[in-house]
Amino acid sequence: MTTESAAAPAGVREAVRRVPAYPFTPTNEPIKLDQNENPYDFPAELKAEALSRMAARDWNRYPDLHADELRRRIGVYEDWPEAGVVVTPGSNVLIKLLTELAGIGQTVLTVSPTFSVYTLEAQLLGARLIEVPLNEDFSLPVAALKAELKRHEPGVLYITQPHAPTGVVDSAAAVRELAEAAGDWVVVLDEAYHQYSGTDFRDLARAGQGRLSLRTFSKAWGLAGLRLGYALTSPELATQLQKLVPAFNVSTLTQAALEVALEQPAYVQARVQEGVQERERVLAALAGHPTCQALPSQANFFLLRTPDAAAAYTQLRARGIVTRRQDSFPGLAGCLRVAIGTPAENDALIAAVNDLG
Repeated sequence: MTTESAAAPAGVREAVRRVPAYPFTPTNEPIKLDQNENPYDFPAELKAEALSRMAARDWNRYPDLHADELRRRIGVYEDWPEAGVVVTPGSNVLIKLLTELAGIGQTVLTVSPTFSVYTLEAQLLGARLIEVPLNEDFSLPVAALKAELKRHEPGVLYITQPHAPTGVVDSAAAVRELAEAAGDWVVVLDEAYHQYSGTDFRDLARAGQGRLSLRTFSKAWGLAGLRLGYALTSPELATQLQKLVPAFNVSTLTQAALEVALEQPAYVQARVQEGVQERERVLAALAGHPTCQALPSQANFFLLRTPDAAAAYTQLRARGIVTRRQDSFPGLAGCLRVAIGTPAENDALIAAVNDLG
């Protein structure tokens, strides 16, 4: 038993006692490339409008029960029926609720390595967790996943496009094959970074009652501090998922800001375009490095494979750049995950990596 488990009160479930805390330690380096954030804040003129609307709202009143007006606006933006939109404070909350919906007493099926919240929530909630290793090129192990789908009773299957933490995008045919093979499973198409890859799997979410697309305002929209994620799915599945969403879970202030963003979304396209251009510039600049390898990516981050991840992480921090170590994950020996920053931040990164031994 770990020290953390031993220190927990006796009434805490063993599944919770066994799981370590979320693996993240905040730092204060000036160049922050460790959380896949948009390097730019919400545009100043839109922030001013959002603050004005916040000030005009009644803060002493509860917000909409299920953020219905925001759900309607997201539906308009995404060309999706309002009854099939579910919103929560961040897509990580939706992942927890989806595990409650279809994982407890059943199965959570994903790949390895993957977004740690999938596995964390499965472990915390006592679901059967099955992780299938990615192929050597980080592509989906379609045949192995299909075998697990047949082997177990329905649960929840996570398919991330682009994949985290590798940034890889699979062929539409591979994703469709898995979604079709899943039958009665709940299939989550996590599209947190889809703007940077140009991919769109909403058609699969439209095709079946047990399919959904998971999206967020934290990345391309540059609104991670407001915490808002949403699911696009069938009204039937949304009805069941909504039962698990706490009442009044999106604040009046967040709703006001998101309304402004949805009215003026053009800034997102411009920032995504710059992010993609900067990603390709950084990858090209690091392509000839004698010891480090910048791996291809279709997201707003990439993996940097180094001879020694701990040493590289420390050396970059000494230059004021914080990244995220990934070397504890299967197949990612020596890897750091690096977000794409502003052009100036990326210049600093390129110079610092070029100085790595």
